[in-house]
Amino acid sequence: MDQITNILYWLSTGLLVPTIIFLLFFFAKSLLMIGGFYGTYIARTKVNISLNKDIEVLGINEFIETIPSESGKSGQLILFLNRIKGASHNPALLDKILGDYEIVADKELAQSKLLVKIGPMLGLMGTLIPMGPALVGLATGDVASMASNMQVAFATTVVGIIIGAIGFITLQVKQRWVAGDMNILEYVVESIKTK
Repeated sequence: MDQITNILYWLSTGLLVPTIIFLLFFFAKSLLMIGGFYGTYIARTKVNISLNKDIEVLGINEFIETIPSESGKSGQLILFLNRIKGASHNPALLDKILGDYEIVADKELAQSKLLVKIGPMLGLMGTLIPMGPALVGLATGDVASMASNMQVAFATTVVGIIIGAIGFITLQVKQRWVAGDMNILEYVVESIKTK
């Protein structure tokens, strides 16, 4: 029984370094996501205010003509509106374009979903793995070893929670963006089909 316990102990202890490496990787990924998120927010704000104003004021034909031909930094919405403009004669293709947007949007949301789930998991692993050596240090009176392991445990917890929080916040905002974009796309498609 002691051999099995020792194998489990060494196995779990050996996972500490990969856990910390993954935590650092996903922390860097979350910081990059914040930068891209901010750029997207600025671009979307300008484009969506203009589009929503045009939708309310113009008829569907005039609205379709005012869609910019290049998406640039404004994102997927303009790209898909242009695809809809080019496929206005084919109702089946219009439905496919809506489905394609859902796939692209789901892929975009998947990055934030991954951070929401993986951050706390890695943080918990990084907390529990050093607790074993910390308890051994406490039992043997090695307070320095215990303090060092507890420091690693708390640091990994904090980093994991930060990763999860960044993922959660970006996920919430991106879901609202996707819902708004889908609303515009469905309005345009249905207006084209009924004209």
